[in-house]
Parts: sequence; C-alpha cells; structure tokens
Amino acid sequence: MIDLRFDHVSKRYRIRQEDATHHSGWLNKMRSRLGPGKDFWALRDVNFEVTRGETLGIIGHNGSGKSTILKLLANITTPTKGEITVCGRIAALLEVASGFHPELTGRENIFLHGSIIGMRRREIHAKLNRIIDFAEIRPFIDLPVKRYSSGMFVRLGFSIAAHLEPEILLLDEVLAVGDMTFQRKCVDRILELSRSGMTIIFISHDLAAVERLCERAILLERGQVAGEGPVSALTAQYLTRVQPSTEEQPTHSAGDVKIASTQFFDESGRASLQFRTGYPLRARIDYEALKEVSPAVFRLQFFGLDDHLHCEFVSGLDSMPLTLAPGPGAIEFLCDEIALQPGIYHMDVTAERADGSALDEKRRCALIHVGQGKQVHGTFYAPHTWRAVATGVRSSDEQPAGLR
Repeated sequence: MIDLRFDHVSKRYRIRQEDATHHSGWLNKMRSRLGPGKDFWALRDVNFEVTRGETLGIIGHNGSGKSTILKLLANITTPTKGEITVCGRIAALLEVASGFHPELTGRENIFLHGSIIGMRRREIHAKLNRIIDFAEIRPFIDLPVKRYSSGMFVRLGFSIAAHLEPEILLLDEVLAVGDMTFQRKCVDRILELSRSGMTIIFISHDLAAVERLCERAILLERGQVAGEGPVSALTAQYLTRVQPSTEEQPTHSAGDVKIASTQFFDESGRASLQFRTGYPLRARIDYEALKEVSPAVFRLQFFGLDDHLHCEFVSGLDSMPLTLAPGPGAIEFLCDEIALQPGIYHMDVTAERADGSALDEKRRCALIHVGQGKQVHGTFYAPHTWRAVATGVRSSDEQPAGLR
C-alpha cells in the first residue's frame, strides 16, 4: 500500500532583488519588491513513492531540494506543479524545541509543545512520564526552561516529538541532539518506530545514520532526482558526485615532488569510496619526483566533516627509509582493519623530507564513507586479540576479538 506519492512535482520560488540605489522611502522599497523577479525552481519534475512501513532516506548537497520536499509534505508550502498524495496522519519533526515558552516549566512546555505538534491532552497525560524519562531531566522538570542548558532543551524537544504516533513521520536533521549517548538513544527510538510499522521520511547529511535507519534512498541534485535505490549504492553515487577536484584544493609544494592522485580500494581490490569499520582499506598515492629525494615521508590524514583530525598514517616509521627516484612512482598504504567509526572523512596527503619540510601537499583531495562494520562502542575501533592466561579457562592460545 502506498502512503506517499510525488507525481511530477515541481516547486518554483520568485526571487526579487532589492533596489541597488541609495534612495530611501517606502515607494522605492515597494517598487523593488513588486518589480520583475527571477524564477528559482527548488524542485523539478520529482517522482517517487513510499510504501506503508518503509523508511526512506533523502540525501543530497545543500540546496538540492531536500527540505523543500519535507515542507511540501508537511503542508507548509504547496507545489507549483504536480500532485502529492498522502494516505494517513502525518507529523513533521523539523526543528526540535520550536514553540517552547522560556517562562514555563519543562512539564508545562510538554503540554504546550505537544499540543502544537498535534498531540491530544489525554495522550500527553498518558505519555508524560515516558517523555520525562526519555529526556533524562526529571530533577529539573518543574524549573522554567530558560534555566535549562542547550542540551537539556533539545533533549526535551526531541523526547516530546519522538512520542508522537502518526502513520507518517518526517525527520529533518534532528538526530544530532545532545551527547553521543543520547544520539544513540534517539536512533534506537527511530528504529523502534520503524519496526512498529510507521512510515518514515528521513533527511540527513549523516550518511551513516541514513544507512542504519533506511532501507531505500533518493539522491537529489539541483531539485531533481539523480538516483533511487538501496542506500549503499546511493551513498557511493553521492560521494562520487561530491568528490573534491584536485585542481581546486589548496596545495603547498617545494617543486621536487608532485602528488598526482590518491585512490582507495576495498578488500576485494576494487576502487571504492565505501568502507566498513574493522575491515580492510588500501590507498594508493601516485606521484612524480623531479629529482631523487632520500629519505622521503608520506602522510595520510583522515578528517571528519567537522575538520577534526581523527587519525594519521605516516610512512617510514617502522620500515626502511623511502627513496624517491626521478620520474613517476606510487606508494601504497595497507590497513587490514580500518579503525574509523561510521561517518564521512576527507583526506590530506603530504610528501615531505625526513626533517618535516614539505615537498608537496594536497588538502581535502579525497572523500570516503565508512559504514557500519564491527559493532563496537566508543569513538574508535582498535584491532586487538584476546588470550587466556588463567587456569581453568578453556580456549585456544589466541583468538581474534569477537570470535568464540
């Protein structure tokens, strides 16, 4: 059964530029606002269907039309062309904690905010304790929310919305609330709603979250559907489209070595941008040396989308010094178990002399996606083994972690 259908839907906005003259007065402002404008099509001829109980992810770069789709579904705006069919009660979780009154207590805001997003008073009464416990703010529930920290504020907002029970739920970048433990709790709640048969539309730049929550995805590009299918295939397509151009990246070169390209390969040896925590990764750096350089060192650095350096791999730390002969060459980095947790990472690649002086540097020259692999908690996965040393423990001398 189809819960949602977009049939050749387009959305146009009229953009009018303000008068560039320095004249003041209401007449000039009115002429500027009412004058000819430029059409901007946020969506063009979009078609898709969502079956009952399905969780659909919508991905794409900023400005691709993702939020416009949610606004159309939430009836915040209407389509310029086409038809939207919705079968069932729909609720939108677009901005957590919107509609809170700072002078009211947390308990009072549960009733206020709950009624705003469509919950009945009897329903709020029945779910009140569950909402408070989920938000983990019971000692402060009768304090005005203006005294809450930002984390408490958004946790309460998400908790209220997470206890809605519509047939169709719209989510727009709402899982990045609170600390890591609470984010995991939010994901578990969304999975619980999905297993109960609720239809969910989920928009996020967090491809790892989309991969975990969704069965199918749609890739938007400039207001049009660029791809539709399994999440893993769509994330690979998305990463290919947003892969940075090496010509546009900042570089620093002394001229003796030129880094030509960086490629990544999965455990089967195929070129790929998709990897999994705890599984093999191989990188190949192609370069050209204008003259002999000895010794030389290569650095491969992995940055998160927040520009935080997660890890660095350096050649020559535990092997013979590397000598670069004049002409083209390549060096490979091999990792049997990549330690990065799920997420998107971009790379810096540097060639330098042993004293640390740079030969060539390519910043943000590649982009990969690490998906769910070995299930571990914490901020990183460390390859390791366990060994039984106490008497009475029956085990082989050494077993890889996770095996029995």
